[in-house]
Amino acid sequence: MAKRSNHYDAAFEGFLRGTRTPHVVVDETRRALLRDASLKSMDFIVYSKAGRNLLVDVKGRRFPTGGPGGHKWENWATEDDLDSLLQWERVFGGDFRAMLVFAYHVVDPRCLGEFPRAFRFRDQLYAFYGVWADEFRGAMRGRSASWETVSLPAGAFHRLRTPIEEFL
Repeated sequence: MAKRSNHYDAAFEGFLRGTRTPHVVVDETRRALLRDASLKSMDFIVYSKAGRNLLVDVKGRRFPTGGPGGHKWENWATEDDLDSLLQWERVFGGDFRAMLVFAYHVVDPRCLGEFPRAFRFRDQLYAFYGVWADEFRGAMRGRSASWETVSLPAGAFHRLRTPIEEFL
């Protein structure tokens, strides 16, 4: 396994290895230049038996945030995340589809009942949900103009998210 400093990415890679899902870890330290535009790299290219292959950007979130009683189901991303993922989807072509994977680090064991599946990695629990980038874009709302972040309203997120196993 590649040495990854981001525990969310490392947990997702551990999950992929555990499910024996073929994947490529993308070097996130560089941005690609494509037609004079700088593109943020995705985190993983995942080869799926269930459908099109996945271009994945992992978004790590604590569950809940802010300690017991905090916010749940945080699902924000940057506009650059979405723009870049959708551009990569066009570059890779019809056999690939861009996806945000929300990697939830379950920090309060009382919340485990909210996850039908949890993955143990380095003595921590994680759950992974995918949302197609184009569907996210279609339902997103502005979160912070200064940070250029967007998110989904709770109802849209619950409707669009799917446990990652269903995509593999």
